[in-house]
Amino acid sequence: MKDLVEYIAKSLVNAPDAVVVTEETDAENGILLKLKVADEDKGRIIGKQGRIAQAIRTLIRVKAAKAGIKASLEII
Repeated sequence: MKDLVEYIAKSLVNAPDAVVVTEETDAENGILLKLKVADEDKGRIIGKQGRIAQAIRTLIRVKAAKAGIKASLEII
């Protein structure tokens, strides 16, 4: 899942070298993915009214559901 988020984020931003995705595993909440981008690219990742961020979260949830786990995304 980390690779999926990284691929999507690097495709959207102007500074793909600044994209960092970390993955934390928690027994209660499953996998927490933290996406960090350059300050000037945060608007591109979030999108108008949060639509792009919500779409990325939906893709993560679908992939996690197929694997039988929970996953969430946090944009830093």
